[in-house]
Amino acid sequence: MTRVVVLGDVMVDVVTRLSGPVAPGSDSPARIAFEGGGQAANTAAWLALAGAPVALVARVGEDAAGRAAVAELEALGVDTRVAIDDARPTGTCVVLVAADGERTMFPDAGANERLAPGDLRNDLLVAGDHLHVAGYALLREGSRAAALSAIERARAAAMSVSVDPSSAALLSGGVGRLGTGVSLLLPNALEASTLTGLDDPEAAARALSESFPEVAVTLGAAGVLWTDGGDLIRAGAGSGEGVVDTTGAGDAFAAGLLAARVRGAGVEESLAAGCALAARAVATPGARP
Repeated sequence: MTRVVVLGDVMVDVVTRLSGPVAPGSDSPARIAFEGGGQAANTAAWLALAGAPVALVARVGEDAAGRAAVAELEALGVDTRVAIDDARPTGTCVVLVAADGERTMFPDAGANERLAPGDLRNDLLVAGDHLHVAGYALLREGSRAAALSAIERARAAAMSVSVDPSSAALLSGGVGRLGTGVSLLLPNALEASTLTGLDDPEAAARALSESFPEVAVTLGAAGVLWTDGGDLIRAGAGSGEGVVDTTGAGDAFAAGLLAARVRGAGVEESLAAGCALAARAVATPGARP
């Protein structure tokens, strides 16, 4: 039985790991690798690692990169419900990873822009417990209708719904861009601030709880805070082996939290599970397990 359905993007990441500061107009030595990416695909991969039966609804190009991306996800245990697009190539993202592990991304959405409402089949809605939507699908105009339709249909099927806002840089328009019927919002601190205009994460979380029943704001090394508008719970970051690469940390957190929730865990246990998986992610190069 599929417990979690993830809808959103599949990308090929061109990861450039810098050994030091960027030297504008000159050379900056780096290690470059091609890796699996895309927020939805990453979250699905971490969910599979966490033991949650998961299906991924997405779209890739009719190309070698798309076939390789699907094969990699299937090898990780993800039930791939991925449409093949004959008009756009598989999405690609250039990821610059600084020497301290922080990353900056340059995405070309490719086939992800053409995600369609029909890509999510009714059998997944019948079988699933929870829908998780990668915010990129809501924030890109080409895929927005598919994401909004998925949320509406999931709620009609009595599924709970979570959204990761994905990108502070794309969040113009406020909370209205994230749809209605979302039961859990999973922003990082910058995204929460962008959505509310409030710099204090706790104040931002409480403001967001006026629009979403639950909000969990990730705080990097400071862990996470959760609120339902009344209670407020904080959880420390999971212990790990140090930061190697922060790419995919938020996706791993979401996966750990959701995997625990669909097993019936409470809030504190679910937050701890998310933080533990995020700690594993930042200690690992790349965005996937």
